[in-house]
Amino acid sequence: MTDSVDYVPPKVWTWNKSGGGRFANINRPISGPTHDKDLPVGRHPLQLYSLATPNGVKVTTMLEELLALGHSGAEYDAWLIKIGDGEQFGSGFVEANPNSKIPALVDQSGPKPIRVFESGAILLYLAEKFGAFLPMEAGARAECLSWLFWQMGSAPYLGGGFGHFYAYAPTKIEYAIDRFAMETKRQLDVLDRQLADNEYVAGSEYTIADMAIWPWYGGLVKGWLYEAAEFLAVQDYKHVQRWADAIGDRPAVRRGRMVNRVFGELSSQLHERHDAADFETRTQDKLTAQEE
Repeated sequence: MTDSVDYVPPKVWTWNKSGGGRFANINRPISGPTHDKDLPVGRHPLQLYSLATPNGVKVTTMLEELLALGHSGAEYDAWLIKIGDGEQFGSGFVEANPNSKIPALVDQSGPKPIRVFESGAILLYLAEKFGAFLPMEAGARAECLSWLFWQMGSAPYLGGGFGHFYAYAPTKIEYAIDRFAMETKRQLDVLDRQLADNEYVAGSEYTIADMAIWPWYGGLVKGWLYEAAEFLAVQDYKHVQRWADAIGDRPAVRRGRMVNRVFGELSSQLHERHDAADFETRTQDKLTAQEE
């Protein structure tokens, strides 16, 4: 890799397969499938294909919250997609999401399956389908959707910007880290000021805006993302901390974090979810196997 100080961009960019760092095996400048593989289909109305990244946790949290409210139509099968192995480039997954990113949802409840991709779109789809976690009054609805799309526009600076250059890039580049650390702290300040006067992000109600923002910014201030809590002085954002703790204590959020999780303590991992009882039986099976 050319040192950043000496690097001069060529007239025409070409793909250097060996220069992609940690994610070189899955990053490429073209789309489409790399291999044929059908997606599995379970018995529930909703089929989720995902991994417990922040974007994946948004959707499993929403589904668990809907079930907690008694919406039986929100029962779902959650299938693990190992993005490090390139499973998102299988033909079936590309059919569900041509952008080859998790999560992808297929709604089998109607006469014709409906695919929904992009985490924000899935949250909005489910909120409208079940009439939950999205205010009906025009002003409150606008506020909720504004914060939902704030997250969609802001998180790439946190993940693809700060997270990549601080935690994953093969070379530490001071300019890039400083640039995105500044933007990340600005975003945390935006959120902190909003939460100073509101219990939840969009006001007094818990909504899909909270579900979208919490896995990224809640995870950041609680030290789960990029091991950057000290670097970013996250303790300064007291209102974000209060909100992050409150959301994280919700039983449905705790369950949502477990689904499609393949890291951390075994007791926190539920690789696939096909029934509510899986939280007790399938995670416990892993612990028993480990002890043996």
